[in-house]
Amino acid sequence: MRMLSKLLTTLLLFLSVCAFAQTDFCGTKNTSFQDGEKLNFKVYYNMGRIWIGAGEANFTATKEVFEGKNVYHVVGDGQTSHSYEWFYKVRDKYESYIDIETMLPVKFIRNVNEGGFRIYNNVTFNQSIGQAVSTKGVYNVPKCIQDVLSAIYYARNIDYNKYKPGDKIPFNMFLDDQTYNLYIKYIGKETITTKYGTFNTIKIIPLLIEGTIFSGGEKMMIWVTDDNNHIPVRIDSPIIVGSIKVDLMGYDKLRNPLTSLLSRK
Repeated sequence: MRMLSKLLTTLLLFLSVCAFAQTDFCGTKNTSFQDGEKLNFKVYYNMGRIWIGAGEANFTATKEVFEGKNVYHVVGDGQTSHSYEWFYKVRDKYESYIDIETMLPVKFIRNVNEGGFRIYNNVTFNQSIGQAVSTKGVYNVPKCIQDVLSAIYYARNIDYNKYKPGDKIPFNMFLDDQTYNLYIKYIGKETITTKYGTFNTIKIIPLLIEGTIFSGGEKMMIWVTDDNNHIPVRIDSPIIVGSIKVDLMGYDKLRNPLTSLLSRK
């Protein structure tokens, strides 16, 4: 199944009329993560009442210099557990080079292998002229365009305290040589218990792009820590058959104290 590839694109969202428009995705400074941060997630698949460990995803952020710019090189890797590989083997890798000053992507690489089906796309962004040059062509894009990974890390810097439940935070994203007008919906604050522990969280919902595993709409729920890190600690979504749950299982070199963690399991 292609759940891991879809999980790496969890913040793929649609058009909004929110009063804040593009302000939160154009010019915000990074205060949520730092050089060396590592996050580890475990993916669970559910049919009925049984939850089975199906794979894992890991994210790293490293400071580098890319074409003369100081960037965060963010990498997201996803893979199925060995016990599932006889059925469907996934080896997915996403990379984003994010300008440290603007928090906008300058390069994005998608390299996935899903059950023998391979996709490779290499995109260079010229934010100043609104252009994306991919493996397949040259495309005009809107101001402050994001890719899959840059959108996730940019969203971690949003000040959710200025929103009220139901507000939508829009942005534009370039994926598979198309521009999508997307949004994150702020739901509110909630205390939840995951397989790692109990957290004070901020609950958000992305409006998903129609895909082979996820149907379009506001069916996926994401909980991020209610502190200055804004780390996703749980993702919950129905899929075509059953449902999936993704829990944070480990972290290293967080930029801020994890004050949202109330207790460990």
